[in-house]
Amino acid sequence: MDCKKIGELIYKLRKAKNLTQKQVADEMNISDKTISKWERGQGCPDVSLLLELSEILEVSIERILSGEINTNDLVGGNMKKIKFYVCPKCNNLMTATGEASVSCCGKKLEPLIPEKFNDQHMLDIKPIEEELFVTSKHDMKKEHYISFIAYVRGDTVIISKQYPEWNLEFTFNKQKHGKLYFYCTEDGLFYQML
Repeated sequence: MDCKKIGELIYKLRKAKNLTQKQVADEMNISDKTISKWERGQGCPDVSLLLELSEILEVSIERILSGEINTNDLVGGNMKKIKFYVCPKCNNLMTATGEASVSCCGKKLEPLIPEKFNDQHMLDIKPIEEELFVTSKHDMKKEHYISFIAYVRGDTVIISKQYPEWNLEFTFNKQKHGKLYFYCTEDGLFYQML
């Protein structure tokens, strides 16, 4: 750990929130001299204080310990760059359109890498008037099912949660070309072009 880098980051984050050392110290029930010591790089926060400090400064513990926050380039909201993250423990779904540090259930998640659909993982897409009706023959058992479908194009993302032991169905308005992403709980993320 680089206490100097950590201290500089704590200082910048505290200043950005318009907090004094005393205000941060009072919230944490410690001395403002302790905050001063950290900011001068003459010591690092104790592990037992990191969670509270991260909540006050609104930054992850990981960022505090690295001593830096890397900002993303402005991506202009292009949804085609969307990344999907699924927690292997609780199946929580998260998305990001740029680089992100995503964690759930105490573990850092990596973005899913989509594969092109195959015979076992394919969606049936039928046009009905102004809509597209999506179904699949994929099993929808508790231990193996498609948990979500997402329609993605440059300015739009529509996500439909799917549930085990229900028929897989998704209906959305016909729009320009895009991609359908779908996540199989056993085999990962797939995509299919429209």
